[in-house]
Amino acid sequence: MTRSVSAKALGRSTGTERTLTVLIGLLALLGGAAVIVVGAGWLGTHRADRPLVDPIALDWLSRHALASRIGAIVLGVLLLWLGLWWFFRSLRPEGRPDLDLGDDLVVTSSAISEAVRADAEIVDGVGRARVRAVGDKENPALRITLWLVEGTDLKRVWEQLDHTVLARARESLGVDVLPTAVRIELDTTSPQRVR
Repeated sequence: MTRSVSAKALGRSTGTERTLTVLIGLLALLGGAAVIVVGAGWLGTHRADRPLVDPIALDWLSRHALASRIGAIVLGVLLLWLGLWWFFRSLRPEGRPDLDLGDDLVVTSSAISEAVRADAEIVDGVGRARVRAVGDKENPALRITLWLVEGTDLKRVWEQLDHTVLARARESLGVDVLPTAVRIELDTTSPQRVR
């Protein structure tokens, strides 16, 4: 469970979208290749002259016309629903949890982000910070980007971040585990002069 909760701090997974897109693409590619092979006559010249749908299947469809039409409509509606679900799922914004701490006290995700950002910028060696609260109400997580001043001791920054900033955030939010993804960059706001 901890692994799936921690993954939310890293970012929303696109594995499902990529897998389904690749499978649909491969299916379309194989279907197109099969049509080219048959149409070019590589499997025999007479096979290319045959109708695309087998005559026995066409005969069965004509004998059961009503059931075939109902089946085609149901399949079309199902594919339309699946496509719309997929489209809106892909466009859905990532959750930013507002935490309910009880007694009608709700802490917004922007308040959480701002408080952790202010604490992180106090750490020695941190030039600036950006924090984003992600996940959901039951499993909140943080994404922190720190811009470090040149010459900063990374180990010291990491210890202060864990022992002060994140410990304070966990205590304030009343959670034992607060998955956090930390990205560290060198602060290049002031231009460096070459000597």
